[in-house]
Amino acid sequence: MLKTNGIPDHIGYYLAGFADGEGSFNVSFRRREDYQIPWKVSLCFNISQRDRVILSLYKRHLQCGRIRQREDGVFYYEVNNLNSISENVIPFFNRFGFLSAKKKRDFSKFKQIAQIMRDGRHLSVEGIEEILKIRVKMNDGGKRRYSDTDILEAIENPQRPYARLSKER
Repeated sequence: MLKTNGIPDHIGYYLAGFADGEGSFNVSFRRREDYQIPWKVSLCFNISQRDRVILSLYKRHLQCGRIRQREDGVFYYEVNNLNSISENVIPFFNRFGFLSAKKKRDFSKFKQIAQIMRDGRHLSVEGIEEILKIRVKMNDGGKRRYSDTDILEAIENPQRPYARLSKER
């Protein structure tokens, strides 16, 4: 568990403010034919920037995640491991917080979904339905690869071919 009291206030509040404007809390669904319920649910905190230095501060102070570079030269920091999200990312932002109502809302929804996953409820149809209800209120709807309808239909009819699912962009 991240010891947030060891992070200097000026660094913690700077990183929280930067994430308030540039960071993103996401939940995604990936089709998995080898799962009992044909979806893998993943959480991710990420932030992208042309300057790697700021992203290195996140990696150093959150003590998790990785920095990668996209083909366009932009770097991004991401944490998509549920334990790291639960033990590092959530405690960090619980302590340092956000000012914008939108980021506060998205983070609150993100925490709710993380709890569902820690409880193992995402492995049931009811848990998936609960996550979808929470996700719709995150990131102002955002771009979704699979619609809620696609996800629920694939659960009801697991034999439906993967390629036939709509891809919302």
